[in-house]
Amino acid sequence: MNGMPYVLLIMFTGIIQKIGTIVHVDDRQGGKRLWLTLTPWERPFEEGESIAVNGVCLTLADRRQGEIGFDVLEETLRKTNLGQLTSGSRVNLERALRYGDALGGHLVSGHVDATGTVRSVTPVGPDRRVEVKVPNTVRNHLVPQGSIACDGISLTVAELQDDGFAVHLIPTTLEETNWGDLKDGDAVNLEGDMVCKIVREQALSGQLASKWSWEDFQKREEAPPSAS
Repeated sequence: MNGMPYVLLIMFTGIIQKIGTIVHVDDRQGGKRLWLTLTPWERPFEEGESIAVNGVCLTLADRRQGEIGFDVLEETLRKTNLGQLTSGSRVNLERALRYGDALGGHLVSGHVDATGTVRSVTPVGPDRRVEVKVPNTVRNHLVPQGSIACDGISLTVAELQDDGFAVHLIPTTLEETNWGDLKDGDAVNLEGDMVCKIVREQALSGQLASKWSWEDFQKREEAPPSAS
């Protein structure tokens, strides 16, 4: 269809709904099965439904008394921090959006772009400032005040750095996600904002008005120049 080269599948919103705790990590051919416990969800689980685990879209594979299981392929274990999970690890959980659900964060697909490394966690009053070092594949899609999903959490880029970014965490985020446990050196799953990815590709391919430049988006925090 002319003028619509992209189809966005809205799966998650980056608002964490539960924290689960890993109880078993079972080796399986071609990957692992993660078993975790969590407080009861208000809505019953459906067979094969999609749930984001630390921002990774996984399929509910099995259920047993008080536990749910997910199969994770070797490639996913290598490309995300799920391969580092052990018994006792806490993970962020969000069920896939349904038609009519509120979009409280931003559009998140559950397909992690890469992992970053926590460079520092600094208390700022009741909040915390977190700096994350990221590869260029992620850095190239970030803009100041733009969105990024970190371990499935919808966060705002407070500061864009040469090789990473900084975010500020309020007490609610620290209490309701596993980022209250975050420490220097931790690996975090990163997914750039879908809208930023689309705008960058259109800018680089010359589809935007001449006054619009992707470099301008990344260098300034005020509104972009008028296209008129």
